[in-house]
Amino acid sequence: MNVLVTGGAGFIGSHFLDLLLADANGPTDEIICLDLLTYAGREENFAHHEDNPKFSFIKGDIGDQGLVGELLDKYQIDWVVNFAAETHVDRSIEGPDAFIQTNVVGTHELLKASLAYYSELNPEQKHRFRFLHVSTDEVYGTLTFDEAAFTEENQYLPNSPYSASKAASDHLVRAYHHTFGLPTLITNCSNNYGPRQFPEKLIPLMIHNALDGKSLPIYGDGLNVRDWLYVTDHCTGIHKVLENGRLGETYNIGGNCEKTNIQIVDTVCSILDSQQPKANDSSYLSQKTFVTDRKGHDRRYAIDCQKIESELGWTPAETFETGIQKTTQWYLSQIKRGS
Repeated sequence: MNVLVTGGAGFIGSHFLDLLLADANGPTDEIICLDLLTYAGREENFAHHEDNPKFSFIKGDIGDQGLVGELLDKYQIDWVVNFAAETHVDRSIEGPDAFIQTNVVGTHELLKASLAYYSELNPEQKHRFRFLHVSTDEVYGTLTFDEAAFTEENQYLPNSPYSASKAASDHLVRAYHHTFGLPTLITNCSNNYGPRQFPEKLIPLMIHNALDGKSLPIYGDGLNVRDWLYVTDHCTGIHKVLENGRLGETYNIGGNCEKTNIQIVDTVCSILDSQQPKANDSSYLSQKTFVTDRKGHDRRYAIDCQKIESELGWTPAETFETGIQKTTQWYLSQIKRGS
């Protein structure tokens, strides 16, 4: 089994590489990481695999159809797993163009290269081939506090340039399956957290700011709700979908863990108070600051995981309590080492 992982130098993609490469004698033969190494893609995220003969890194763009085609042919790829994306909502508000270029145009070029490659495979190879596109719950829009969680049947109602670009790419993936017969799968995940996340995201931002003595900025009233999913649970869910998911289908992957932003910040502060107390014994909670709300800030996301649970037997292994402890301790260890 040869796998092309696009965006593998990023937060979630690098953990998926870990999953694929965890067993030196496992069924995978070649794992190819294609990443452009933009601000959130870092070589240190996969450096521990560089001596593994099964692993290869290629610096490049998913929008380079020629390069992607060469890699597919050279390594006789069986699975394409697309993590490559611009993902930060604030950045999409400040500069939407990059999100359209990577998430929409880039995904389309990746699909075109994959279809051209797939069309030339023999029947056995076609039977094995999968194109899995990693997406987000944000494509479904926003929920009130009393509405049912998002299922795969929810209408797409994206509210930010980021979520609109992901919605567009989801539609392209679906179209390439229904129109051209490309064996595609889509996963829509909730908010990921864990080691290696880029520090502009909520949890690592709070940890770094707290330890640096900076303010802990909380948008609006802090009551926006997200479902929180530990990153390795997300990766095992993706792997389950690749192995046994029904072609052309979408699977929601969530943590069954709804928390307000202020609950997240308070939990991080509580752990830091215990694990890394301030010299004056005051609480990190004193650094909380409420700031002007994000434009178009969605009020609540929630994921219904019944489909992946019932069809594929996947459930998250981590609770929020175990996951946030692991996450905070990882960042503390990195900061102590000066990384």
